[in-house]
Amino acid sequence: MAVEDDDDIVEYIEEILETIAEAAGVDAEVRVEDDGEAITAEFVGDDLALLIGHHGQTIDAIQHLAYRIAFHGLDERRPLTVDAAGYRARRAATLHAVADQAADLAVRERRPVPLEPMGAQERKVVHEHLKSRFDVETYSEGQEPARRLVVAPLGD
Repeated sequence: MAVEDDDDIVEYIEEILETIAEAAGVDAEVRVEDDGEAITAEFVGDDLALLIGHHGQTIDAIQHLAYRIAFHGLDERRPLTVDAAGYRARRAATLHAVADQAADLAVRERRPVPLEPMGAQERKVVHEHLKSRFDVETYSEGQEPARRLVVAPLGD
């Protein structure tokens, strides 16, 4: 498919994601929206666990592949987020709760608190969530796939 304008890229991403769902044997509708700055796509259906995977690893891989395929050879690229059944919002809420607990523990015990290893996208969610706090800092350490985020108290 030749991508010539924004409507084409939306249709192309929809086609890519429909092909992935079909190949996985998952009955899902694909909805794609383009706000001019970023593109958001979502699988909608009853049983999408196969497309989400453990801690979102599969949906992250699908997002990466869809982005690479859709924007291959194009000069202008925009962020693409692929979700399934609202998984990303649910996971973000869980990560926010874990981050808040780790921050409170770090401040209370005055020591760095390492979180479980997580992917870059999830680490970014935690970094962004805690950056408004002035009593802790966050940093990543280790190597993929065991790279983890550390929440540390700021000095007095």
